[in-house]
Amino acid sequence: MAGLYIHIPFCKSRCLYCDFYSTTSLDMRQRYVDALCRELDLRGKSGVDTIYIGGGTPSQLSFEQLQQLLLYIYKVCDVSPDAEVTMEVNPDDVTTAFAQALPQLPINRISMGAQTFNDSRLQFLRRRHKAAQVPLAVERLRQAGIRNISVDLMYGFPNETLSEWDEDITAVLSLQVEHLSAYALQYEEGTPLYRLLQRGEVNEVDDELSRSMYYRLKDRLADAGYEHYEISNFARKGFRSRHNSSYWNQTPYIGIGAAAHSFDGHNRQWNVADIRRYVEGKEKGTPVSEQELLTPENHYNEVVMTALRTCEGLALDKLPLAYRDYCLKQSQAFIDSGLLKVENQHLVLSREGLFVSDMVMTELMHVS
Repeated sequence: MAGLYIHIPFCKSRCLYCDFYSTTSLDMRQRYVDALCRELDLRGKSGVDTIYIGGGTPSQLSFEQLQQLLLYIYKVCDVSPDAEVTMEVNPDDVTTAFAQALPQLPINRISMGAQTFNDSRLQFLRRRHKAAQVPLAVERLRQAGIRNISVDLMYGFPNETLSEWDEDITAVLSLQVEHLSAYALQYEEGTPLYRLLQRGEVNEVDDELSRSMYYRLKDRLADAGYEHYEISNFARKGFRSRHNSSYWNQTPYIGIGAAAHSFDGHNRQWNVADIRRYVEGKEKGTPVSEQELLTPENHYNEVVMTALRTCEGLALDKLPLAYRDYCLKQSQAFIDSGLLKVENQHLVLSREGLFVSDMVMTELMHVS
């Protein structure tokens, strides 16, 4: 069974930090949904265990468009009866009307981008919602029968203090949601936020403060009963993201939509990151996409990048012998320094290693 990802690139406005493919032009929404259905046809019947509608802002589609898309997925795919079906939403899109219509769709999990509970920081990020709309959205989702809610947070804003971050953690814990994702604010090249940094108008928080914020989050969520199962993800028992776990566990997944990626265990494929070219390609029956066959080295490097992110870590006994020996050799210095540890034939990042995971993973990768 595979995971199915549907990319909805429409946004009412662009956030300061976002580098995902998206557009604020909403006039092609219906043609885009029709093209998604066409791509599902072209892909053929597949067994699907999870569905994730992400973006962009999927809640910018109308109810009728969401219904059309989901009905078509269930028509052409063999969807598991207990499938996890997630949709990303903005808090301000969870209106009373949206919540009342939700039970008519097979969606059973909502991922909501709160980012922060400080209105001035939300304004800085160019987010559309206000902090007070987040608990209101959660309440409406509960009334609609959603029992699996995930909330996204960010930390490390310019001039943010540890006590202010504590306030955000306190606010999100009060919502009693099943899942939390938390990310350090990233200055991705090409974004408005990156340009502010280049001009010296904002400064990144220093590493020590960022480390303190990460550990504060980790400790407070552990005290509240959340399992830290992936570098940036926390869940109550039984509520890990099944869809995202497929990426980290190398489970095949299908990506539908502009800029969406697919992986069948051997090949990686991705659609053109251009909504007009994507739609026209589907309408003409000449889809625009690229693919690559993963070499053994590529596959090893991907396993390092994904498996080490999880609390289970990298299964050494599942690596080909040559790569296992290489991995252990490269790991030894990190094991000696306490950044990595070996548990039950798995290589696992320690508490200290989690914060510098990118550096550790880079050193473990194989370069011909």
